[in-house]
Amino acid sequence: MLKWIFAAIIIIPAIEMWGIIQMGHLIGGWATFLLILITGFAGAYLSKSEGRKALTEVQRQIQSGQPPGFAMLDGLCVLIGGLMLLMPGFFTDIVGITLLFPLTRPIYRKLIYRFIEKQIGRGTFTIRRW
Repeated sequence: MLKWIFAAIIIIPAIEMWGIIQMGHLIGGWATFLLILITGFAGAYLSKSEGRKALTEVQRQIQSGQPPGFAMLDGLCVLIGGLMLLMPGFFTDIVGITLLFPLTRPIYRKLIYRFIEKQIGRGTFTIRRW
């Protein structure tokens, strides 16, 4: 797992820098800079509103006595999507928007659910207290 994190720390910023440079050549430096700022602010706004919806759904399910599993996964998708939109770059913005958009979020929710399910099946899923 550590090697994947290390690879992501190296590869993702390199891809983002390449994308920013290519977009700068295509539309100009200032327009690229402005576009990065707009996606950052839009991501903050969208993640705030979608995060409230996810939190409300979690609270509603808990109050009705239901386990809030999928609602919690929605909240996790919103958190990750918001963080990705705050990062400068266009590729992370695309993934971040699809994580925040309610129509595409179930795809990611299902992937996360399957990942957790596999980890539990192997016995490698642990919850640690801080």
